Amino acid sequence: MLSSFGTAARFSGASRRLAQCPLFHSAKRRAYATADSQTVRIVEVGPRDGLQNEKGIIPLDLKVQLIDRLGRAGMKVIEAGSFVSPKWVPQMADTPSVLQRISHPPGVRYPVLVPNRRGLDDLLALLEQHPKASLVDEVAVFTGATDAFTRANTNVTVAESLAKLEPVVLAAKERGMRVRGYVSVVVRCPYSGAVDPKGVRDVTKALIDMGCYEVSLGDTVGMATPPQVREMLDEVTKSVDVDLLAFHDTYGTAVANVFAALEAGVRVFDSSVGGLGGCPYSPGATGNVATEDLVYALTTRSSGPSDIDLSELEAINLNELVDIAAWISSELGRPLTSRAGRAILARRARMEVKAKL
Repeated sequence: MLSSFGTAARFSGASRRLAQCPLFHSAKRRAYATADSQTVRIVEVGPRDGLQNEKGIIPLDLKVQLIDRLGRAGMKVIEAGSFVSPKWVPQMADTPSVLQRISHPPGVRYPVLVPNRRGLDDLLALLEQHPKASLVDEVAVFTGATDAFTRANTNVTVAESLAKLEPVVLAAKERGMRVRGYVSVVVRCPYSGAVDPKGVRDVTKALIDMGCYEVSLGDTVGMATPPQVREMLDEVTKSVDVDLLAFHDTYGTAVANVFAALEAGVRVFDSSVGGLGGCPYSPGATGNVATEDLVYALTTRSSGPSDIDLSELEAINLNELVDIAAWISSELGRPLTSRAGRAILARRARMEVKAKL
């Protein structure tokens, strides 16, 4: 899934490739959440991660409508786009216009990806042009967990990638922005196979130490299983508390992985409405876990921790979310892939038939 990242034209084509894949999220709870926080939250990545790999140009009005509808449905964090090169990721070329056109209701945040200093500078230039508008206050940067992946995608090692990211993070923080870090291939690398959890731990800690308030760990290949998720989290949490986790749903294990992460203490998960997304550099990878699947699974669960707070998820309008998923899937010319979405729509159809009898 373009999870997440597309790099810019002014950046190398190699860096463009790393930018496009999904993630788990892990955060240092001591910095931005209380240790006893039990509130479960979802970060909606569809408008960025779900759209930036589409082949046809998506109209600006459609993107604005998607983001605004998600906000009205109850989503509180919606990734709005990326400051990347239109040459490499044309779907994100209008991110500045998207940020200016969306409604910005109180209580909803709209983070964006800035793959390097040029991307951050472009964002800062936009903010300087609109000093009275609260367009965005959070950005994201990214790297990988293996040298093989970062070399194949950005022509640098993990250490070199981190060295390039540090000044970007510092500059964003100096402007008062929150910064999220992303790490790809945290379970399996398409180039070197199984990933050592210790390497994931070290990269995660490095991002936290340079100033990221949370780090997103991506199952880029989409092959993680619950035992592997637990093993990885056990290692990462030796240095960093885990608060965020998102999954790339290729083999249908994403929801199961979410429950494994929930048991491990994770309370924030990334997902994409309609399951939109897909990483072009991970053969066979499909999309993110669908937001409607995640909301349904978590709010109707019969297992897992008993002391978690689901009030934020319960405030999301699931029926509206399914409508949005069906609508955007249709607009993109693809079938709705989410299990809960299809089931809810089928139930509605049956009820309509019965009502006519």
